[in-house]
Order: sequence, then C-alpha cells, then structure tokens
Amino acid sequence: MKLLSFVGLAAIVVALLFLLRMQALFSAAPWVIALQVAALLLMVWARVTFGVRSFHPGADPTAGGLVTRGPYRFVRHPIYAAILLFLWVGIAAHWSPITASLGALATAGLLVRIFCEEKLVSARYPEYRDCARRTKRIVPGLW
Repeated sequence: MKLLSFVGLAAIVVALLFLLRMQALFSAAPWVIALQVAALLLMVWARVTFGVRSFHPGADPTAGGLVTRGPYRFVRHPIYAAILLFLWVGIAAHWSPITASLGALATAGLLVRIFCEEKLVSARYPEYRDCARRTKRIVPGLW
C-alpha cells in the first residue's frame, strides 16, 4: 500500500509540474483567485487541525489518534479536497484536452492515495470505520 501511494503522489507531482510549466495552474481571473484562496485556507485549516504530524510520501498512518475535528468533521480528506479544488479551478481557467488530461492524472493519483490511506488508517484505528460512515471522503454530503 505504501508503494502504491507513492506512485499516486508521483502522478500528482508530475501533473502539477506540467501544469506549472504550461502556465495553466494560475489565473488573474477573480473567480479563480477567490476559489484558489479558499482552497489554500481549507488546506491550512486542515493542516493546523491535523497537528505537527509529518507528511509521508507513502501512506503511513501516524500515532496520535484519529483526527475528527476541524474540517475533518465534514470530510475525511480535506487536504486532498483542497488540492482538487485548487487544481481543477486552475484547469477550468485554461481548459484544453491536455490540461484536462493532466487534471485526470492528478485526480487518479489522489484517489490512489485516498484508498491506500483509508486501508492503512482503518487497520490502525478501528474507529475509522464509524468515522467513514458519518463523513464523506471529499465533498460533504456527496462523496
């Protein structure tokens, strides 16, 4: 699972680097700026709520208990939700088959990481299954 999650991360990084190189991730359009700022605020809120636990390139549940407060009350993966929002808003502003394909690659990488992390977290924290029944993965009330 850890190796597979590393592959997911690599897909995300490759897609983001190509989007940056194409200058297709940012825009001066007010709606893009507003939504990307909202995504960054969600990411910061989630990261602060999660605490000082480190980021691992491969999925690796950390000690310290399951986090169910802050944005984690509403979705199980708020950082990934923020990344997807930031990414797809930028892509929408620079829509093309290439940018859409890179967005699909990054999304696939995030999905791989989500499923790997959920498998490992549920093995470490049995109470995660109850959390999963109460909260959606990325979009509150939807998925």
